[in-house]
Amino acid sequence: MRNSGEETLEMTKADHLQVEETRDNTGTSKGVCHYVVTVLSLILVLITFPISIFFCLKVVQEYERAVIFRLGRLLPGGAKGPGLFFILPCIDTYRKVDLRVVSFDVPPQEILTKDSVTVAVDAVVYFKIYNATISITKVEDANRSTRLLAQTTLRNVLGTKSLSEILSERDNISHVMQTSLDEATDPWGVKVERVEVKDVRLPQQLQRAMAAEAEASREARAKVIAADGEMNASRSLKEAADILAENSQALQLRYLQTLTTISAEKSSTILFPLPLNFISRFLPKNGNSPKMIRSSKDEEEFECKL
Repeated sequence: MRNSGEETLEMTKADHLQVEETRDNTGTSKGVCHYVVTVLSLILVLITFPISIFFCLKVVQEYERAVIFRLGRLLPGGAKGPGLFFILPCIDTYRKVDLRVVSFDVPPQEILTKDSVTVAVDAVVYFKIYNATISITKVEDANRSTRLLAQTTLRNVLGTKSLSEILSERDNISHVMQTSLDEATDPWGVKVERVEVKDVRLPQQLQRAMAAEAEASREARAKVIAADGEMNASRSLKEAADILAENSQALQLRYLQTLTTISAEKSSTILFPLPLNFISRFLPKNGNSPKMIRSSKDEEEFECKL
């Protein structure tokens, strides 16, 4: 980007070159006919004065400049204005040039990206004419030429980018486009102030595919997070089991705590297991009682029945 000092210097150089070129052309190719017609026009103005003053005095606004041609030749001194300026009727013509910043929308362009994806991209361009004389003498229509060049530049720049780069590097793309346009339009007296990519529209099928890909990626991350949670929970349960195994009464207290928690609800069905060593205390131990089976196999069957 050029700063204001460099821009002013370039404008001064351009105006100086334009004036020198005009002086050279005027000095070498003006003939007697040119001077005769100019004198006749002055005489006509004097004869019809003061009516002719309404045709000779013109006004341009603060943001405008007037480029004057006399018999088809550019007058030395560059563009006139702002304010009043004088022309000779019948031999002078002038064109007004607006120096304000102009913005326009670049129509959506169907672009084939680097990874063979078709997208529609539109942008907005801000530019201004900094040299009225060059913008009239060097190009037929500076505004139209800048608009067409902006469309071509947008297609050329985005054609070298992939879809992910277009979606994530909009600032960089805008800067590259602005630099390219500014360099191309500088000989026309046009300064491109800013370029912004407005919207990137994808085909419906591609949008659905990208949405499915994003959803699958989120589900994969959710499964990984859930697996990590299960692993951490199992480690905590293992540590809790090790602590409960240190004391036989700790498990009973945990049973009672669980029962208290469940019974807090209004209606619930509770299955509460009893330890075998607690039940064995109520079994008869004298000889009149039913004969207890001493074999290990029978003891296991008895425990299973209980």
